[in-house]
Amino acid sequence: MLCPTEPITDFLPVCPGLFYATPARDGILSRIRIPGGIINSQQGHAIAQFAEQFGEGYVHVTNRANLQIRKTQGVTSEVFTRLQQVGLASTLTEVDHLRNIMASPTAGIDSLELIDTRPMVRELDAYICGHPELKGLSPKFSVAFDGGGAVSICEQKNEVVFRAIALENNVYFQLILGDATNILLQPEECLSVVVAIAQVYLDNVDQTLPRKPRLKHIMQDKGVEWYLQQAEPYLPFSLLKRSKPTLDQSVNSQKYHHLGVHPQRQPGFSYIGIILPLGQLLTKQLHSLTDLAQTYGSGTLRLTPWQNLLISDIPHSNIPQVKDEIERLGLHWNANHIQSSLVACTGKTGCASSATDTKGQALALTDYLKKYITLDVPVKIHFSGCAKSCAYHGKSDITLLGTLVEKNKTLVEGYHIYVGNEEQAFGRELYTNVSIPELPHLILQMLQVYQIKRAEFDETLGEFTNRYTIAKLRQLFDEEGQ
Repeated sequence: MLCPTEPITDFLPVCPGLFYATPARDGILSRIRIPGGIINSQQGHAIAQFAEQFGEGYVHVTNRANLQIRKTQGVTSEVFTRLQQVGLASTLTEVDHLRNIMASPTAGIDSLELIDTRPMVRELDAYICGHPELKGLSPKFSVAFDGGGAVSICEQKNEVVFRAIALENNVYFQLILGDATNILLQPEECLSVVVAIAQVYLDNVDQTLPRKPRLKHIMQDKGVEWYLQQAEPYLPFSLLKRSKPTLDQSVNSQKYHHLGVHPQRQPGFSYIGIILPLGQLLTKQLHSLTDLAQTYGSGTLRLTPWQNLLISDIPHSNIPQVKDEIERLGLHWNANHIQSSLVACTGKTGCASSATDTKGQALALTDYLKKYITLDVPVKIHFSGCAKSCAYHGKSDITLLGTLVEKNKTLVEGYHIYVGNEEQAFGRELYTNVSIPELPHLILQMLQVYQIKRAEFDETLGEFTNRYTIAKLRQLFDEEGQ
């Protein structure tokens, strides 16, 4: 087992890891890769103890289902060894900074999935941890496995995606690589394809570069077909000959199936998705949830890329007790809760790029909204402190982009507000330069008008706003505020 005598500081990759001292505005950032997002009870308690001893008593679930601990200090080599022993840290420190392998948090329990992807995640992680030459990959080299179930991760940003599809009574994986989406693979072939893709990258990138180009940028420059041709010598079969003329591009995803109670494919059992406010979990809550999973489930916690977590394998008869225990911890499980679809980046307290205190302002907004409105349909609200949108890359109903607003000849924090329209990065700009004191009431007005005037009960706020011009939306929202 390999472990540095102290955190590595001479090379700081773009993406934080555990063995690299990665500075942030609020201190040292430690990120623990959780392949597939699943941790057992021993690991859950070990993470909580690590955050208590070396952090500030809380952890964050990230949008890649990692665990992140901020402001860590004083970590010793013995601690790293302990984390390795429980399977929480790579045995090969050189590759620890590579992005987490993603899979659906309901892999193996989803009643609609075509194939359980957990073995594939474990196989790829074992390969990565046994090949030090992979340290030459871009830290943003990212792979995902989607089993074709109700909880899909296809909308998450990954450079290499394997999506399960059913064809002629067989299950294949559709390789999604750049704009190539018509290549079919047998499940057992996926690992060799990842290895070939990685080798082509290593063959064509200068390993001395301090910041290596992303895989997607190489494919944009050279072309996906060129990349596939380069991969051919590393494979026992031809990728190009696996192409099908057309493949179904639809995804069997059901929104918010990662929250609330849902029956599993195993008869008599359900999983429950738990809301973590902006992905944050106090260590005492983590200890308690780990015990809860051990008592009522199979002892595992499943982290999600929506910064929440699931407890699985709960007998139907125990669901009421589990709900009560979750609420006693000050957490929620209902997908319609105001915090269920709230996301925010680190904000200016931890990131120099951010113009605003996104997390603090997002929580303040939810505290305000809870007093005046109850949602009956989830509303996705995304706070981003800058245009990079680090916290969330999917579709939102409302996006708040941080900015500085001039008020009384002084610059104060504020937001531009965007809504709907999936064709633009943030949506359509509805309001500009909204100061923090103005924000809560304005968002409340928007939600109230939406609930009154939506065409159907299940129409999302994004769909509602898309039916109107920006001028008409402002008129509707402003009338409510008068």
